[in-house]
Amino acid sequence: MSTENNDAYKRIAELARDMSEHLPNDSATALGELIHNAVDHIPGANYAGITVVSRQNRDVATPAATHEAPRTLDALQQKHREGPCFDAAVEHDSYYISNLYDETRWPRFCADAIEQTPIQSIAAFQLFTTRDAVGALNLYSDDPDAFDQESRDLGYIFAAHAATVWGALQRGEQFRSALASRDTIGQAKGMIMERYSVNAIQAFDLLRKLSQESNIRLYEIALQLVENDHPSGAR
Repeated sequence: MSTENNDAYKRIAELARDMSEHLPNDSATALGELIHNAVDHIPGANYAGITVVSRQNRDVATPAATHEAPRTLDALQQKHREGPCFDAAVEHDSYYISNLYDETRWPRFCADAIEQTPIQSIAAFQLFTTRDAVGALNLYSDDPDAFDQESRDLGYIFAAHAATVWGALQRGEQFRSALASRDTIGQAKGMIMERYSVNAIQAFDLLRKLSQESNIRLYEIALQLVENDHPSGAR
């Protein structure tokens, strides 16, 4: 391994550690930083993107991309239900296309990709898997044979660190969502306590009973009460 690539490995680890310690408040910003760093530090990469595939219906989404071309390729994989990024996510594996013009594994995808984008090389790495979705980190180049073995090794390492960042993002969003739910339920409890002269335990029991009887989540019941008490635009 060259000293240059050894330094790149260390730099990728440092970038992932820094992102984990100083995560932005929203996923879009964090994922954008992540894939721009991939392009900056992995030789051969002109563009990068993240592909997410729903487990339920296999719909394809692109939560982050450095260029419109990766979004176009994901749309084609959605259309044909085939492609390296789709398979990297769904099959929990990694795939490399050295030259789209010579590739035979995904014929419909490759034909449209050649016609609609300048991309010729793709390296796709399985990124994460959750109960609801699977994802891949993808590198793209306008040149054939753009990713040698050392570049692909860097891609594997970057994907491993990126998966850690993704996990931290998801936990952060879940935590913020839980806090927001708790605050909304607290507001609804306060309204019920004031309006019906009951204590906090009784107010919560009333909310829970409404939730069970209507088969609607307790948070959604609380949100309806809060929004109805404070209609949009009211002063």
